[in-house]
Amino acid sequence: MILGELEYPPAQQGTGKYLALDCEMVGVGIDGSESSLARVSLVNYHGAVQLDEFVRQRERVVDYRTQYSGIRPSDMVNAKPFNEVQEKVAELLKDRILVGHAVFNDLKALLLSHPRPQTRDTQHLAGKHKLTKSRFPALRKLVEQELGVIIQSGEHSSVTDARATMALYRIHRKGWDRGKRMPLPEVSAAVSKKSSKKRKRVGDGDADVDDVDGAEDEEKTEFPGGGRKGISSGLSVIVKRSGGQKMRERGSDKPSSAAKRKSGQWWKELGDGRSKGSKGSVSLRSS
Repeated sequence: MILGELEYPPAQQGTGKYLALDCEMVGVGIDGSESSLARVSLVNYHGAVQLDEFVRQRERVVDYRTQYSGIRPSDMVNAKPFNEVQEKVAELLKDRILVGHAVFNDLKALLLSHPRPQTRDTQHLAGKHKLTKSRFPALRKLVEQELGVIIQSGEHSSVTDARATMALYRIHRKGWDRGKRMPLPEVSAAVSKKSSKKRKRVGDGDADVDDVDGAEDEEKTEFPGGGRKGISSGLSVIVKRSGGQKMRERGSDKPSSAAKRKSGQWWKELGDGRSKGSKGSVSLRSS
């Protein structure tokens, strides 16, 4: 898989859920010290190439870095504009899991971003799970240690590096993805679509969606004492007056019989002698 010696059946040639990305750079600017994107490669879960494009340079290339990048001036003859390559990469990565080694460097060169829950950085994961003593192990050392394959011994190839990254991720996928999996957008959309099916017409057409929503709102109506219809809130209690008469339940709309008799002449109860000396008491005198 890493060295490209496999023949892929049609079932393994599709894009699939996982894509590994790797890029190669050339030197531009003063003494070629600045890096410029020159080649982009994407392979699927089985290592089949999904995209392999050379990128046309806007600035004069000072150093092709052939011993590392594997790129020569002849490769730029049929190179494509940056915007075109960027658009292709963005379309392929959409709603998929991106695998890469120090992949933030590749995304930075492409001026792209990718959701973190859908990104698998083999350098970060290998350091986190302590596959090596270094927190930031090189891809070459990891592949040799974990797979027994030597890469990057001469000129680099972004296709080979992408395949090696995917192979490394595959053998550790279960451990690295444990507790880290997130639903992809298409899965979330399917769940939302399934939930929306509940909002449909009821009966033979007399009730529409608004009627269903109204019924749901009615079920959620708050009642005295809190809680919902058919659900006890635990707040209804019975208390006693000092005179020994039971007070109506909290939340009840029916007044007691005693309250009915006295509600018409409530002022006569003021200053009845029981509250003698209390502030605000009133006594009635007959003239």
